[in-house]
Amino acid sequence: MLSDNLVQLRKIRNLTQEDVAEEVGVTRQSVAKWEAGETLPDIEKCKLLAELYGVSLDDLANYEIDENMGMAVPPKGKHIFGMVTVGEKGQIVIPAKARKVFSISAGDQLVVLGDEGQGLAIIKPDQLLSLANIVRKWSK
Repeated sequence: MLSDNLVQLRKIRNLTQEDVAEEVGVTRQSVAKWEAGETLPDIEKCKLLAELYGVSLDDLANYEIDENMGMAVPPKGKHIFGMVTVGEKGQIVIPAKARKVFSISAGDQLVVLGDEGQGLAIIKPDQLLSLANIVRKWSK
């Protein structure tokens, strides 16, 4: 996973192995070995790589590309939880990882927002109120 993620993140950002080596303070050969899975960067180098690519350290090391979606490691703080299926009555099941990350429990109320150009969003009511207050302050 780590080696695949390193290759994909470098290519997405149009960097060469030499560019990455310079940013992280190693040789191009070290980067090549990491990307080939021959060696592993130490934790300090992993932290620098995660910062360089703007991803979490956990995702850099552990993110597995979904074969169906083909998505790369998401930027830090952004998540791809996978696909859900809409039931006959419009119900969906929020993936367990999403419920954990956003502290969503059974019985919680959520607000569904929609933008015909951008899609749907689901947000907790208190977060919506907080966002509305910020917008209100900006508009003054």
